[in-house]
Amino acid sequence: MTTRRQLRVAELIHRELSTLLLFEARDPRLAGITITEVDITPDLLIAHVYFTLPGTDEEKDAAMAALERAKGYLRTQVAGRIQQRLAPELFFRLDRSGEQGERIDRILDRLKEQSLGAAKDGSPPDGETG
Repeated sequence: MTTRRQLRVAELIHRELSTLLLFEARDPRLAGITITEVDITPDLLIAHVYFTLPGTDEEKDAAMAALERAKGYLRTQVAGRIQQRLAPELFFRLDRSGEQGERIDRILDRLKEQSLGAAKDGSPPDGETG
């Protein structure tokens, strides 16, 4: 069960990391990164940071490497801004939920086109008998 404190600290980390990446990151591999979610453990010592980035898999791998390289700097900056006694360790993960959603949308569109095509032909959709 997530506590109110966990939610508040996760939101603070989300906001500060987003600001840091948008305005202060100098590494071009970090351009375009969007922080989608931050999950923090009950002891507030580990934060799993999920992000998205448009582009190829190679660009996403490069961004992950850049985040790993900047992890210490980002942790220090976040710690100073959220005014916690202990700064949570940051673990970055690529959020693929958007890609999965797009894939599902394409499948549903294809199924809709197939059923519309079958209705125009007068034949029942696949799997149905008249």
